[in-house]
Amino acid sequence: MQLKRGRMLDHLHLRTRDLAASRRFYGAILDILGIPVVDGPGHFFADELWVDGGDTPSRVHFAFQAPDRDTVERWYAAGLAAGGRDNGAPGERPYHPGYYAAFLLDPDGNNVEAVFHGPSTRSADAVTITAG
Repeated sequence: MQLKRGRMLDHLHLRTRDLAASRRFYGAILDILGIPVVDGPGHFFADELWVDGGDTPSRVHFAFQAPDRDTVERWYAAGLAAGGRDNGAPGERPYHPGYYAAFLLDPDGNNVEAVFHGPSTRSADAVTITAG
C-alpha cells in the first residue's frame, strides 16, 4: 500500500461544532484542489487534515497550496458557495513576489487560505509512504 502525503505537516486536527457544515465546506474547497475526502463515524479526513465534532471548536490559520491563480479563485468561489465567509478575496499579497492568495473563514471561524507562490519547480509533488 502507498500513501501520498504533503510537504511539511504530518497532520492537522480541527474540532468543529457542526460536522455536516464543515464537511460541506471542506468537501467543496478540497474538491477544487483534487484532494479526496473520506468520511468516518463522527469525523472526516483528507490527506493531512482530520476534522471531528466537539463542544469547543478550534481557531487556527492554515493554508492549502494551489497550483495556479485560477485554482485560488475557483477555491474561493467554491468555499463561499459552501458556507465559507470572506476573509480576503483572491489577490496578490506583499509577503513575497508572486504570492497570490484568498482567505475564507470556515463554519467555526478558522482562517483557511489557498495560496499560489508563483512560478516555481518542486522537487516532488508529495511524499510517498510505502507500508511494510
